[in-house]
Amino acid sequence: MSNMTHAHPALADALAKKGYEKLTPVQDSVLDPDLLGQDLLVSAQTGSGKTVAFGLAMASTLLGNAGAFLRADAPLALCIAPTRELAMQVKREIDWLYREAGAKTMSCVGGMDARQERNALQRGAHIVVGTPGRLCDHINRGALDMSEIKCLVLDEADEMLKMGFREELELILNASPSERRTLMFSATVPKTILGMTKKYQRNAVRVNTAAEAKQHLDIDYQVMTVSNADRENAIINVLRFYNAKNAIVFGDTRVAVNRMTQRFNNRGFSVVSLSGELSQAERSNALQALRDGRAQVCVATDVAARGLDLPDLELVVHADVPRNREALLHRSGRTGRAGRKGVSALIVAPSRRRNAERLLRDAGITAEWGEAPSADAIIAKDNERLLDNMTLEAEVTEEERTMVARLLKAYSPDHIATAFIRQYREGQSAPEDLLPANYKPSKEERGPKTPRADFDDGVWFSLNVGRKQKAEPKWILPMLMKSGGLKKGEIGAIKIIDRETFVEVAPKGVEGFLKTIGPDMKIEAAITVSRVAGKPNLSQPTDGHRSRDRDNRSGKSRKKPYGDKGNSYGGKKKSYNDKPRGKAKSYDDKPKTYNDGDTPKRKGNFEEGTFKRKSRKKTGGDMPSPHAVEGGKPKKPHKKKLARVAALKEKGGVKKGERKNTRKRK
Repeated sequence: MSNMTHAHPALADALAKKGYEKLTPVQDSVLDPDLLGQDLLVSAQTGSGKTVAFGLAMASTLLGNAGAFLRADAPLALCIAPTRELAMQVKREIDWLYREAGAKTMSCVGGMDARQERNALQRGAHIVVGTPGRLCDHINRGALDMSEIKCLVLDEADEMLKMGFREELELILNASPSERRTLMFSATVPKTILGMTKKYQRNAVRVNTAAEAKQHLDIDYQVMTVSNADRENAIINVLRFYNAKNAIVFGDTRVAVNRMTQRFNNRGFSVVSLSGELSQAERSNALQALRDGRAQVCVATDVAARGLDLPDLELVVHADVPRNREALLHRSGRTGRAGRKGVSALIVAPSRRRNAERLLRDAGITAEWGEAPSADAIIAKDNERLLDNMTLEAEVTEEERTMVARLLKAYSPDHIATAFIRQYREGQSAPEDLLPANYKPSKEERGPKTPRADFDDGVWFSLNVGRKQKAEPKWILPMLMKSGGLKKGEIGAIKIIDRETFVEVAPKGVEGFLKTIGPDMKIEAAITVSRVAGKPNLSQPTDGHRSRDRDNRSGKSRKKPYGDKGNSYGGKKKSYNDKPRGKAKSYDDKPKTYNDGDTPKRKGNFEEGTFKRKSRKKTGGDMPSPHAVEGGKPKKPHKKKLARVAALKEKGGVKKGERKNTRKRK
C-alpha cells in the first residue's frame, strides 16, 4: 500500500478506520524516510489531499516513538490557514487523523468568541488551527504560548500572502522557537514564497509530486459559448442538465452573487449564497444546508468559497472567465476530490473567447468546447433519468397490487403513465430557450432605430468616485450595466467631478437598479450609491483643474473654452498677433536695412532690396573675392528671397519658425 507502512502507527490505524487503501501522491511523497524531520516546501493544489499530508508529515515530530500524546501544557503544533472555512476543514481532518493518538485540537478563527478560545488555550491543546489575524491577537495578549511549538504548518501560503497576511505570518514565525520544523504548502511558488523559505526555513526540501500535473484528471472541463445576453439563462440550463446533488456558481462580485441568488430562487432552485458581508453564523448555516441536502446550489465569490469542503459537490460553474489560472484551479478544485468525478463549466461570451483560450493554455488544461445545453437536450436528459430511476425489478407487494388494480379500473394505462411523468417533472424549472452564441439579429428583427429616451424626468444618483479616483465613463457605464442591472438605454448623462460622479437613470430602470444593488446601496466592493434629490450641483471646486463635462455617449472629455468664467486659466486666450514677442520681425513692413549704422554688421553688408554674402571660398594672399565689386559692397539684388516672402504674404502671412525655411534646399 505505497508508503502507508511509513505512517506513524497511531495514524495508520486512523487511516484504516477511515477506509484509506492508497495514499495520494502528495501524501506518499511527504512520508519518504529521507524527509524525516526536514523542513518542506510542498507544491500541492486544492483537492490533492494536502491536509492529511501535513498531518502525516508532522506526526514523527510531535509523537516520536510514543503511541499517544501526554498532557497538553502548551501547544506542540500550529496550523495556519487563510480563511475560517479552510481552518475549520483542517481541524476536522486533524481530529479524525489524530483521534487514536489522543490529541486535543482546537481552532482560533475570526468571527468566533475570542474569550472561549482563550479559555480553551488555558485548558491546553496539542494542535491549534487558526487564521493569521486571530492567532496574532492571542499571541499579543499572551493567551497563546508559542514556547513549546515543535512544528508549524502554513497551508496555502501563497494565498495568505495575496490576502495581505505577510506581517501576521512574520509575527507568528518570529514568536515560535527557532529549532521548530516548518512545513509550507502552496499551490504556486512565487518569489515571495521563496523569500519566506530562505528567511524562516532551514534547508527546506522542495517537494513536487509527479502527479501534480494530473491531479485534475477527475474534473471534466467544459467551455460553453453563449451570447452575452444569455449568460445567466445558460447557467440555469447547465444546472438543469447536470442536476447535481451539490453545485457552486462563482460570481465576480457580491452584487452579481445577490442577483443570481434571487434569479435562481425564483426559478425553483434551492439556493444559498456566500459573500463577504455574511456573518460567521450565516455562513455556517448556508454550508450546513448544502451538506444535509436542504440546498442544492451555492452562489459565491472567490474569497467566500475558499476552503469549502463539500463531499458531494459534483458541479462548478464559472459565470464569467476567471481572472487567472490560480483562480480557475482553486475554483475547480472544489469538485473532483478523493477520486470522485466532477464537472467544471466555463460560461464564455464571444468577446471573452480569446481570454478563455489563453487561460486554459496557461493552466495546461484541455477542455471540451461547445454550446450550453439546449431545452431539447435537457428534456431528453430528464427522460433518461426518469427511466434509470424506475425500480422495475423489485417485487410488487399486495398493497401495491391492490392500488394498481384500482388505477387500471378507473383510468387507462396511458393516463396513468402520463400522470406519472407529470408528477416526476413537477417542481422542476423549465429550461431556457437559448439563442446561438454568434447570433446577430437582422435589420428586420431589430426594426427601425428608436430615438433615445427622454431623460427630462430622469432620476439622478451619486457614486463616491470622481476624477481624483480616475473615474471614466468607459468603465463606469459597463459597471452600471453589469453590476447594477441597467440597460444601456436606461443610462443617461454621466457627470464626473473631482470626488463624485452623477449618473442619470431613466424612470423605468430605477426600481430594478435599486433592487439589484440592495439596501446597502453598494454597486461594487468600495463604490456606494446615493440618490440625489432633483438635479445635482455640479459647481464644485476643481482644485486647480479645468472642469470637464463628460458624456457617456462618446466617453471623451470636452474642455470648456478658455474664456469661460471659473476657468483656472481665466480671461481671453492671448493671441501672438496682438503684440510681437521680443525681437520677432514682421514682414508686413518694408524690408529693413542693416547698413544704417545702428546695428552691427553681420556676415556681409545689406542694402534695401539688395543682398550679397561674402564668399565662403578661401582666397589666398591679396587676391580679391570673385564676388567683390567696385567699392567693396555687393550690388546683386536678392530677387528670389523677396519673391518667396511675397508669396507667403499672399497665403496669409509668415508664422514663427518659417522664415528660416524660405530658402530652397538643394
